[in-house]
Amino acid sequence: MDREIKVSVRNLYKIFGETPDVALEYVRQGMGKPELLEKHRHVLGLQDINVDMRDGEITVIMGLSGSGKSTLIRHINRLIEPTAGEIEIDGKNVLDFDEDQLRKLRREGMSMVFQKFALLPHKTVLENAGMALAVRGFTVEEFEGEARKWLARVGLEGNADQFPHELSGGMQQRVGIARALASNSPIMLMDEAFSALDPLIRSDMQDLLLELQEELKKTIIFITHDLDESLKLADHLVILDEGHIVQQGEPQEILMNPNDPYIMDFIADINRARVLRVRSVMERTQDAPAECAGDISEHDNLESVITKSNGNTDLVYRVTRKGNQIGVLDMKVLVKALVPTEPSDSIERAQL
Repeated sequence: MDREIKVSVRNLYKIFGETPDVALEYVRQGMGKPELLEKHRHVLGLQDINVDMRDGEITVIMGLSGSGKSTLIRHINRLIEPTAGEIEIDGKNVLDFDEDQLRKLRREGMSMVFQKFALLPHKTVLENAGMALAVRGFTVEEFEGEARKWLARVGLEGNADQFPHELSGGMQQRVGIARALASNSPIMLMDEAFSALDPLIRSDMQDLLLELQEELKKTIIFITHDLDESLKLADHLVILDEGHIVQQGEPQEILMNPNDPYIMDFIADINRARVLRVRSVMERTQDAPAECAGDISEHDNLESVITKSNGNTDLVYRVTRKGNQIGVLDMKVLVKALVPTEPSDSIERAQL
Protein backbone atom coordinates (compact mmCIF):
# COMPACT_ATOMS: atom_id res chain seq x y z
CA MET A 1 0.00 0.00 0.00
CA ASP A 2 1.35 3.41 -0.99
CA ARG A 3 2.37 5.76 1.77
CA GLU A 4 0.72 9.16 2.04
CA ILE A 5 2.39 12.10 0.31
CA LYS A 6 4.25 14.21 2.85
CA VAL A 7 5.88 16.82 0.58
CA SER A 8 4.58 17.74 -2.85
CA VAL A 9 6.35 20.06 -5.29
CA ARG A 10 4.23 21.32 -8.17
CA ASN A 11 5.28 23.28 -11.28
CA LEU A 12 8.23 24.81 -9.46
CA TYR A 13 10.43 27.35 -11.26
CA LYS A 14 13.36 29.35 -9.96
CA ILE A 15 15.08 31.98 -12.07
CA PHE A 16 17.89 34.13 -10.71
CA GLY A 17 18.19 37.67 -12.07
CA GLU A 18 16.73 41.17 -11.97
CA THR A 19 13.42 40.38 -13.71
CA PRO A 20 12.70 36.69 -13.13
CA ASP A 21 8.99 37.01 -14.00
CA VAL A 22 9.88 38.29 -17.46
CA ALA A 23 12.50 35.57 -17.93
CA LEU A 24 9.96 32.95 -16.81
CA GLU A 25 7.84 33.62 -19.88
CA TYR A 26 10.79 32.89 -22.17
CA VAL A 27 11.42 29.62 -20.33
CA ARG A 28 7.79 28.59 -20.63
CA GLN A 29 8.04 29.25 -24.37
CA GLY A 30 10.90 26.75 -24.58
CA MET A 31 14.07 28.75 -23.96
CA GLY A 32 16.78 26.67 -22.29
CA LYS A 33 19.33 27.51 -19.62
CA PRO A 34 22.30 28.44 -21.89
CA GLU A 35 20.20 30.67 -24.15
CA LEU A 36 18.49 32.37 -21.21
CA LEU A 37 21.86 33.26 -19.72
CA GLU A 38 23.34 34.42 -23.03
CA LYS A 39 20.41 36.53 -24.22
CA HIS A 40 18.83 37.75 -21.00
CA ARG A 41 21.53 37.39 -18.34
CA HIS A 42 19.29 35.29 -16.10
CA VAL A 43 20.12 31.91 -14.61
CA LEU A 44 17.57 29.11 -14.80
CA GLY A 45 17.83 27.33 -11.44
CA LEU A 46 14.76 25.07 -11.59
CA GLN A 47 12.39 24.33 -14.44
CA ASP A 48 8.89 22.91 -13.91
CA ILE A 49 9.76 20.56 -11.03
CA ASN A 50 7.02 18.09 -10.11
CA VAL A 51 7.75 15.46 -7.47
CA ASP A 52 5.90 13.78 -4.58
CA MET A 53 7.86 12.72 -1.51
CA ARG A 54 6.08 10.08 0.55
CA ASP A 55 5.83 9.82 4.30
CA GLY A 56 8.48 7.55 5.82
CA GLU A 57 10.56 7.23 2.66
CA ILE A 58 13.97 8.48 1.55
CA THR A 59 13.74 10.64 -1.55
CA VAL A 60 17.17 11.15 -3.08
CA ILE A 61 17.72 14.10 -5.40
CA MET A 62 20.81 13.48 -7.51
CA GLY A 63 22.68 15.48 -10.11
CA LEU A 64 26.02 16.94 -11.03
CA SER A 65 27.21 20.34 -9.83
CA GLY A 66 24.89 23.05 -11.12
CA SER A 67 21.97 20.70 -11.73
CA GLY A 68 19.74 22.50 -9.19
CA LYS A 69 19.58 19.87 -6.45
CA SER A 70 20.66 22.15 -3.58
CA THR A 71 18.45 24.93 -4.91
CA LEU A 72 15.51 22.53 -4.81
CA ILE A 73 16.02 21.37 -1.22
CA ARG A 74 16.27 24.98 -0.05
CA HIS A 75 12.83 25.64 -1.43
CA ILE A 76 11.33 23.02 0.88
CA ASN A 77 11.94 25.18 3.96
CA ARG A 78 11.73 28.44 1.98
CA LEU A 79 15.33 29.46 2.41
CA ILE A 80 14.89 30.27 -1.28
CA GLU A 81 11.66 31.73 -2.64
CA PRO A 82 10.41 30.30 -5.95
CA THR A 83 9.67 32.30 -9.06
CA ALA A 84 6.53 30.20 -9.60
CA GLY A 85 4.96 27.00 -8.35
CA GLU A 86 3.69 25.37 -5.16
CA ILE A 87 5.27 23.44 -2.28
CA GLU A 88 2.87 21.53 -0.05
CA ILE A 89 3.66 19.85 3.25
CA ASP A 90 0.85 17.75 4.68
CA GLY A 91 -1.44 19.33 2.10
CA LYS A 92 -0.64 22.92 3.08
CA ASN A 93 1.11 25.31 0.68
CA VAL A 94 4.14 26.62 2.59
CA LEU A 95 4.30 29.60 0.26
CA ASP A 96 1.18 30.87 2.02
CA PHE A 97 2.79 30.62 5.47
CA ASP A 98 3.33 33.81 7.46
CA GLU A 99 6.52 34.36 9.48
CA ASP A 100 5.20 32.60 12.59
CA GLN A 101 4.03 29.54 10.64
CA LEU A 102 7.32 29.38 8.75
CA ARG A 103 9.33 29.68 11.95
CA LYS A 104 7.33 26.85 13.51
CA LEU A 105 7.83 24.69 10.42
CA ARG A 106 11.60 25.20 10.47
CA ARG A 107 11.91 24.61 14.22
CA GLU A 108 9.52 21.70 14.68
CA GLY A 109 8.47 20.37 11.28
CA MET A 110 11.88 19.70 9.76
CA SER A 111 15.56 19.44 10.58
CA MET A 112 18.65 19.73 8.40
CA VAL A 113 21.99 17.91 8.21
CA PHE A 114 24.72 19.85 6.42
CA GLN A 115 27.74 18.75 4.39
CA LYS A 116 30.15 20.82 6.51
CA PHE A 117 28.61 19.64 9.81
CA ALA A 118 27.68 23.21 10.95
CA LEU A 119 28.50 22.51 14.59
CA LEU A 120 29.10 25.39 16.99
CA PRO A 121 32.79 25.15 17.99
CA HIS A 122 32.31 26.75 21.42
CA LYS A 123 29.51 24.34 22.38
CA THR A 124 30.01 20.80 23.66
CA VAL A 125 28.81 17.76 21.72
CA LEU A 126 25.85 17.54 24.10
CA GLU A 127 24.93 21.19 23.56
CA ASN A 128 25.25 20.83 19.79
CA ALA A 129 23.06 17.73 19.79
CA GLY A 130 20.37 19.60 21.70
CA MET A 131 20.62 22.81 19.67
CA ALA A 132 17.24 22.42 17.95
CA LEU A 133 15.58 22.09 21.35
CA ALA A 134 17.62 24.98 22.76
CA VAL A 135 16.29 27.22 19.99
CA ARG A 136 12.77 26.34 21.15
CA GLY A 137 13.62 27.59 24.63
CA PHE A 138 14.66 24.37 26.40
CA THR A 139 17.55 24.56 28.86
CA VAL A 140 20.47 22.11 28.81
CA GLU A 141 18.98 20.36 31.83
CA GLU A 142 15.67 19.97 29.99
CA PHE A 143 17.07 18.61 26.73
CA GLU A 144 20.04 16.67 28.15
CA GLY A 145 18.22 13.33 28.33
CA GLU A 146 16.96 13.56 24.76
CA ALA A 147 20.36 14.66 23.42
CA ARG A 148 22.20 11.88 25.25
CA LYS A 149 19.71 9.32 23.92
CA TRP A 150 20.39 10.23 20.30
CA LEU A 151 24.13 10.58 20.81
CA ALA A 152 24.10 7.02 22.09
CA ARG A 153 22.04 5.88 19.09
CA VAL A 154 24.61 7.28 16.64
CA GLY A 155 27.52 5.72 18.54
CA LEU A 156 28.74 8.75 20.51
CA GLU A 157 27.88 7.69 24.03
CA GLY A 158 30.68 9.01 26.23
CA ASN A 159 31.56 11.92 23.93
CA ALA A 160 28.96 14.38 25.24
CA ASP A 161 31.43 16.63 27.06
CA GLN A 162 33.91 16.94 24.20
CA PHE A 163 34.07 19.83 21.73
CA PRO A 164 33.72 19.44 17.93
CA HIS A 165 37.44 19.99 17.23
CA GLU A 166 38.23 16.95 19.37
CA LEU A 167 36.21 14.65 17.07
CA SER A 168 36.95 13.15 13.66
CA GLY A 169 34.92 14.20 10.62
CA GLY A 170 32.75 11.12 10.81
CA MET A 171 32.08 11.68 14.50
CA GLN A 172 31.18 15.32 13.86
CA GLN A 173 28.65 14.28 11.25
CA ARG A 174 27.18 11.81 13.73
CA VAL A 175 26.61 14.79 16.04
CA GLY A 176 24.83 16.51 13.16
CA ILE A 177 22.55 13.51 12.71
CA ALA A 178 21.91 13.29 16.46
CA ARG A 179 20.99 17.00 16.44
CA ALA A 180 18.49 16.41 13.63
CA LEU A 181 16.98 13.41 15.39
CA ALA A 182 16.78 15.15 18.77
CA SER A 183 14.51 17.78 17.22
CA ASN A 184 11.89 15.03 16.76
CA SER A 185 10.83 16.60 13.46
CA PRO A 186 9.10 14.34 10.92
CA ILE A 187 11.12 15.66 7.95
CA MET A 188 14.92 15.55 7.59
CA LEU A 189 16.71 17.55 4.90
CA MET A 190 20.20 16.24 4.16
CA ASP A 191 22.27 18.33 1.74
CA GLU A 192 25.35 16.36 0.59
CA ALA A 193 25.51 15.18 4.20
CA PHE A 194 28.20 12.54 3.65
CA SER A 195 30.15 14.06 0.76
CA ALA A 196 32.94 15.48 2.94
CA LEU A 197 33.71 12.11 4.52
CA ASP A 198 36.29 9.49 3.57
CA PRO A 199 34.82 6.55 1.56
CA LEU A 200 34.82 4.00 4.40
CA ILE A 201 33.36 6.45 6.91
CA ARG A 202 30.84 7.52 4.30
CA SER A 203 29.69 3.93 3.83
CA ASP A 204 29.35 3.52 7.59
CA MET A 205 27.21 6.67 7.78
CA GLN A 206 24.96 5.41 5.00
CA ASP A 207 24.50 2.14 6.89
CA LEU A 208 23.74 4.08 10.08
CA LEU A 209 21.13 6.19 8.30
CA LEU A 210 19.41 3.11 6.86
CA GLU A 211 19.47 1.41 10.25
CA LEU A 212 17.86 4.40 11.95
CA GLN A 213 15.36 4.85 9.13
CA GLU A 214 14.23 1.23 9.42
CA GLU A 215 12.97 2.09 12.89
CA LEU A 216 12.07 5.79 12.73
CA LYS A 217 10.50 6.04 9.25
CA LYS A 218 11.29 9.72 8.82
CA THR A 219 10.56 11.54 5.59
CA ILE A 220 14.11 12.16 4.38
CA ILE A 221 15.08 14.35 1.42
CA PHE A 222 18.70 13.54 0.61
CA ILE A 223 20.89 15.48 -1.84
CA THR A 224 23.90 13.82 -3.48
CA HIS A 225 25.98 13.80 -6.68
CA ASP A 226 26.98 10.15 -6.14
CA LEU A 227 25.08 7.45 -8.04
CA ASP A 228 26.15 4.55 -5.80
CA GLU A 229 24.96 6.48 -2.74
CA SER A 230 21.67 7.25 -4.49
CA LEU A 231 21.02 3.61 -5.35
CA LYS A 232 21.88 2.50 -1.83
CA LEU A 233 19.69 4.99 0.03
CA ALA A 234 16.76 5.92 -2.19
CA ASP A 235 13.20 4.69 -2.01
CA HIS A 236 12.45 7.30 -4.68
CA LEU A 237 15.17 8.73 -6.91
CA VAL A 238 14.97 12.07 -8.71
CA ILE A 239 17.71 12.86 -11.24
CA LEU A 240 18.24 16.50 -12.20
CA ASP A 241 20.15 18.08 -15.07
CA GLU A 242 20.37 21.83 -15.69
CA GLY A 243 17.41 22.51 -13.42
CA HIS A 244 14.91 20.00 -14.80
CA ILE A 245 14.00 16.42 -13.90
CA VAL A 246 15.42 13.94 -16.39
CA GLN A 247 13.90 10.85 -14.75
CA GLN A 248 12.41 9.87 -11.43
CA GLY A 249 11.07 6.69 -9.85
CA GLU A 250 12.13 3.56 -7.99
CA PRO A 251 15.94 3.34 -8.31
CA GLN A 252 15.99 -0.23 -9.58
CA GLU A 253 13.46 0.65 -12.27
CA ILE A 254 15.59 3.59 -13.43
CA LEU A 255 18.66 1.37 -13.52
CA MET A 256 16.90 -1.26 -15.61
CA ASN A 257 15.01 1.17 -17.85
CA PRO A 258 16.84 4.48 -18.31
CA ASN A 259 14.74 6.83 -20.45
CA ASP A 260 17.38 9.37 -21.46
CA PRO A 261 20.97 9.34 -22.80
CA TYR A 262 21.98 11.41 -19.78
CA ILE A 263 20.87 8.59 -17.46
CA MET A 264 22.51 5.96 -19.67
CA ASP A 265 25.83 7.75 -19.28
CA PHE A 266 25.42 7.86 -15.52
CA ILE A 267 24.85 4.14 -15.17
CA ALA A 268 27.22 2.88 -17.86
CA ASP A 269 30.14 2.03 -15.56
CA ILE A 270 28.45 1.03 -12.31
CA ASN A 271 28.79 -2.44 -10.79
CA ARG A 272 25.34 -3.75 -11.70
CA ALA A 273 25.76 -6.94 -9.68
CA ARG A 274 26.30 -4.89 -6.53
CA VAL A 275 23.40 -2.45 -6.94
CA LEU A 276 20.72 -4.50 -8.72
CA ARG A 277 18.33 -6.37 -6.43
CA VAL A 278 16.61 -9.70 -6.97
CA ARG A 279 13.20 -8.02 -7.15
CA SER A 280 14.27 -6.17 -10.31
CA VAL A 281 15.06 -9.24 -12.40
CA MET A 282 12.96 -12.05 -10.96
CA GLU A 283 9.86 -13.54 -12.58
CA ARG A 284 6.85 -12.76 -10.41
CA THR A 285 5.04 -16.06 -9.86
CA GLN A 286 3.81 -18.24 -7.04
CA ASP A 287 4.48 -21.41 -9.02
CA ALA A 288 7.40 -23.24 -7.45
CA PRO A 289 10.33 -24.06 -9.78
CA ALA A 290 10.65 -27.71 -10.83
CA GLU A 291 14.14 -27.87 -9.37
CA CYS A 292 14.79 -25.31 -6.65
CA ALA A 293 18.34 -24.45 -5.59
CA GLY A 294 17.11 -22.70 -2.46
CA ASP A 295 15.43 -19.55 -1.18
CA ILE A 296 16.65 -15.98 -1.61
CA SER A 297 15.25 -12.61 -0.57
CA GLU A 298 13.85 -10.05 -2.97
CA HIS A 299 16.23 -7.53 -1.36
CA ASP A 300 19.41 -9.54 -2.01
CA ASN A 301 21.76 -7.98 -4.52
CA LEU A 302 22.77 -10.04 -7.54
CA GLU A 303 26.38 -10.25 -6.36
CA SER A 304 25.31 -12.23 -3.30
CA VAL A 305 23.23 -14.60 -5.45
CA ILE A 306 26.18 -15.20 -7.78
CA THR A 307 28.29 -16.07 -4.73
CA LYS A 308 25.58 -18.38 -3.42
CA SER A 309 25.34 -20.18 -6.75
CA ASN A 310 29.12 -20.47 -7.24
CA GLY A 311 28.51 -19.07 -10.72
CA ASN A 312 26.34 -22.01 -11.82
CA THR A 313 23.93 -20.61 -14.44
CA ASP A 314 21.76 -23.76 -14.46
CA LEU A 315 20.23 -22.98 -11.06
CA VAL A 316 16.82 -21.52 -10.29
CA TYR A 317 15.99 -19.93 -6.92
CA ARG A 318 12.72 -19.33 -5.14
CA VAL A 319 12.28 -15.69 -4.12
CA THR A 320 10.49 -15.21 -0.82
CA ARG A 321 9.02 -12.48 1.33
CA LYS A 322 8.30 -13.34 4.97
CA GLY A 323 8.53 -17.02 4.10
CA ASN A 324 6.09 -16.88 1.18
CA GLN A 325 7.10 -17.23 -2.46
CA ILE A 326 6.68 -14.10 -4.59
CA GLY A 327 8.79 -15.13 -7.58
CA VAL A 328 11.60 -17.18 -9.07
CA LEU A 329 15.03 -16.21 -10.35
CA ASP A 330 16.74 -18.12 -13.13
CA MET A 331 20.51 -17.61 -13.06
CA LYS A 332 20.52 -17.22 -16.85
CA VAL A 333 18.17 -14.25 -16.50
CA LEU A 334 20.44 -12.82 -13.81
CA VAL A 335 23.47 -13.00 -16.12
CA LYS A 336 21.61 -11.19 -18.90
CA ALA A 337 20.71 -8.39 -16.47
CA LEU A 338 24.41 -7.77 -15.83
CA VAL A 339 25.03 -6.68 -19.42
CA PRO A 340 25.61 -2.92 -19.11
CA THR A 341 23.52 -0.36 -20.93
CA GLU A 342 25.48 1.20 -23.77
CA PRO A 343 26.43 4.84 -23.05
CA SER A 344 25.19 7.44 -25.50
CA ASP A 345 27.47 9.06 -28.04
CA SER A 346 25.67 12.38 -27.85
CA ILE A 347 26.63 13.35 -24.32
CA GLU A 348 30.09 13.41 -22.79
CA ARG A 349 30.42 10.71 -20.11
CA ALA A 350 29.47 12.11 -16.70
CA GLN A 351 32.30 11.88 -14.23
CA LEU A 352 31.02 11.38 -10.67
